[in-house]
Amino acid sequence: MSSVRRDRILLATVVFAVMLAQVLLYPGVPDLVDAVGASTSLDASMWFLAAEFAAFVAFAGAWGALSDGLGRRIPLVVAGALGGAVGYLALALLPAALSLSFLGVLALRALQGATTIGAFSLSMTTLMDLEGGHGKNMGAAGIAIGLGTAVGAPLGGQLYAVSPLLPLYAASGLLVCAAVLALPISDRAPGEGSEERGRVARALATLTERPVLGLPYVFGFVDRFTAGFFALVGTVYFREAFGLDAAATGVMLGLFFAPFALLQYPFGVLSDRIGRKGPIVVGSALYGLAVVGVGVSPTVAVAGAGMVVVGVIGALMSPATMALVTDLSADSARGTAMAGFNVFGSLGFLAGILVGGTVADEFGFLAAFLVAGALETAIALASIPAFLRIDLDAERSAFGG
Repeated sequence: MSSVRRDRILLATVVFAVMLAQVLLYPGVPDLVDAVGASTSLDASMWFLAAEFAAFVAFAGAWGALSDGLGRRIPLVVAGALGGAVGYLALALLPAALSLSFLGVLALRALQGATTIGAFSLSMTTLMDLEGGHGKNMGAAGIAIGLGTAVGAPLGGQLYAVSPLLPLYAASGLLVCAAVLALPISDRAPGEGSEERGRVARALATLTERPVLGLPYVFGFVDRFTAGFFALVGTVYFREAFGLDAAATGVMLGLFFAPFALLQYPFGVLSDRIGRKGPIVVGSALYGLAVVGVGVSPTVAVAGAGMVVVGVIGALMSPATMALVTDLSADSARGTAMAGFNVFGSLGFLAGILVGGTVADEFGFLAAFLVAGALETAIALASIPAFLRIDLDAERSAFGG
């Protein structure tokens, strides 16, 4: 096996482990916040999920800039994974041991998110550094993300049936495994001595210097908005509207994440062959309508079919969007470029949680689905015309991607 292929598999496995750890918590998050001392209301669940993604937003750029400045990524991936493992373990042990308030629990959750994002973002950036085609490499990242979420949702539901804290222990163990898997991976980041790479300030200015990166960032926002919306609103909606328990809710989430996982790699390869524009435009245009379709489903079977459709659409656009970041970023600023993508993705996930949770709390689930679908559609319609006007070949040449 070639070293590139080996590293692609190892990196994808690291991404898988990080995502699996994260998603294990989603199916029974109301039970989890109750176990750590908060109410099982939608509001407490919302803030528990939001704390992690707020930390993702705050720290993704710092990890990316640090890796660009050092010219190394793997030691930071290992450090982030081990820090995340400690964070999950602290969430399981400290609330009861120290009688922490829910505010203290949220602080621990934020610290866990601040470290975990380093492992996630930089393992994806290291995939960007590999040869073999950006679509193929980002397809590997996409299928790892999708498989992590596809397995994590139903598995998390089963773990909750044993104990509401068991997913935290499992997540901690998974991140230790991710750190070990990252150790033998070769660092292929451009060296520290590079003129551009030596200046972190220049790396932080990547988006300002390359505003065209804003387009994949916006589409990434829409993609992750959907995931955040279903992680909170979808979870509570399926439990309340159809009377599902945590295990059955995990299966429903898996109906979205399974096709999202299985189709990532072939759709990533497809985007290498036909270009990025078609998959991104079609996917972003249909996303909002598919989300609304789940919200107006009259039965659990119809809702499940709608979740499959949402998963297929997400798989169509996700690897093409990530590959577009690689296409348009300079080699010396990939860490910051991917960090920027993850910041916008985390903002999307955070918005999906906060917007969906707030509207559902105030006006009900139907209103939440309608608002989420309308917002996604509006963002897509505003962005697609500008995207279609971009000459991607010229941009790649200009920015050295």
